[in-house]
Amino acid sequence: MRADVSAPVEVAADNLSVDQADGSALFSGNVVIGQGEMRLSADEVTVDYAEGGQERIRSLTAIGNVTLVSGEDAAEAGQAVYDVAGGSVVLTGDVLLTQGGNVLQGDRVTVDLATGSAQVQGRVRSVLQPGTE
Repeated sequence: MRADVSAPVEVAADNLSVDQADGSALFSGNVVIGQGEMRLSADEVTVDYAEGGQERIRSLTAIGNVTLVSGEDAAEAGQAVYDVAGGSVVLTGDVLLTQGGNVLQGDRVTVDLATGSAQVQGRVRSVLQPGTE
């Protein structure tokens, strides 16, 4: 799973609540986040901004029915934390990754979006499809 981590982050949702005190924003209801070809959807997403205002996003925390799609790769989880500056996503809670016919399950998956590499932890289960040649 790869993404253009330098692309702008676009957020669409039914509702938005902003907390000026801690510099966060809570998007809720049919939340869809796009960055390049990557799409992240969830029940709610909290945006934490970097120091100095709302010009730069530090992280996105997605909770509930999380789906992450990039090209033909997809992931489902209960929660995801996207470190925007670091370009990584940590998925937790019955994580299911699919790539074509291949399936990978685990308790926690960390994906480096710049390189596409992933680490799976916690009772890993995989179904790999044999080659057809």
